[in-house]
Amino acid sequence: MRVIVEADGGSRGNPGPAGYGALVCDADSGAVLARAKQAIGRATNNVAEYRGLIAGLEEAAAAGATEVEVRMDSKLVIEQMAGRWRVKHPDLQPLHQQAKALAARFDRIAYRWVPREKNVRADKLANEAMDTAGRAGESGPAGRAGESGPAARGGESGTAARAGESNPVGRAGETGAATSESTNGGTNPAGWTGARGAPTRMLLLRHGQTELSVERRYSGRGNPALTDLGRRQAELAAQYLAGRGGIDAVISSPLQRAYDTAAAAAKALGLDVTVDEDLIETDFGAWEGLTFAEAAARDPELHRRWLRDTSVEPPEGESFDAVAQRVRRARNRIIAEHGAATVLVVTHVTPIKTMLRLALDAGANLLYRLHLDLASLSIAEFYPDGGSAVRLVNQTDYLR
Repeated sequence: MRVIVEADGGSRGNPGPAGYGALVCDADSGAVLARAKQAIGRATNNVAEYRGLIAGLEEAAAAGATEVEVRMDSKLVIEQMAGRWRVKHPDLQPLHQQAKALAARFDRIAYRWVPREKNVRADKLANEAMDTAGRAGESGPAGRAGESGPAARGGESGTAARAGESNPVGRAGETGAATSESTNGGTNPAGWTGARGAPTRMLLLRHGQTELSVERRYSGRGNPALTDLGRRQAELAAQYLAGRGGIDAVISSPLQRAYDTAAAAAKALGLDVTVDEDLIETDFGAWEGLTFAEAAARDPELHRRWLRDTSVEPPEGESFDAVAQRVRRARNRIIAEHGAATVLVVTHVTPIKTMLRLALDAGANLLYRLHLDLASLSIAEFYPDGGSAVRLVNQTDYLR
């Protein structure tokens, strides 16, 4: 299928409140197959243009395109993607690589510069996204540096979720307040909740396999290394996340299995790893290293109560209620420090379940009923007005 991608972005201040817009059209009929727009926080014009391109290419791939013509009014992006200009700025180099990786998915791709007045549809979407950024409390002069008009170039993000999909989960790598439309007029899957503002999006990645996980033993504060398979899982997750892009920071539990998984992703993304002690796994105390059956045989009555009551502590260990308190602290800290951004959080099964429980405002029984595979990805969003949404649980298809 042949499609045309129209993409644009904007930054009101350069850098300033930013957003992007992109749409995909059938090359033969002209029918609009998908639209995406997103407010993505503070960014420069050039970064924003690349983010608009990335969003358009991801939407084209999701639509099943095999041949793509990209139309943008950014001379810099078009010339760099065509290979005629060098990519010198360090902020643009990883975005250029991400866009090139996406472009490689298609049988054929061409880049065409168009004047601004020929790119009005993408420009309109970008400005709508920037309006959202402004309502979220960001400020800055309208337009490109030196312009008086309202339409600025720029925007930083991943890609917005496509409305109408059977799975209402956005792609990993979205940032900011995402809205998206398809030809049926759908909107951001979280939008029906009434949550407003640009959310902090947390990509919750569980660490890869260790010897204790192979043997199904309680693995809390102990520090087993990743197995060969665990390292492979970490690399596959890193490749997937790098391909999706749009991640602004990487935060990890201090335990080695999580840190090594995070480091693989950070290297692929060109980011550093920040350690948060509150993301450490549950302290299983005297049950550390035991199987379920061994712990139940050692402390039968206590183990039964522990499986029903989140306030119960293992011998010399930590209750799930205590875990919830520190995970809540970590969540609040991430929101305060990163705002409307996408943050990769690499941690363990209990902290991830707890973060999802916070996003769902669910009861404690969720901890006992939710399954998360090794190296799986889940996504939760937390909005400035107190709203929240879970966009994905236990994705593992990139491990195959």
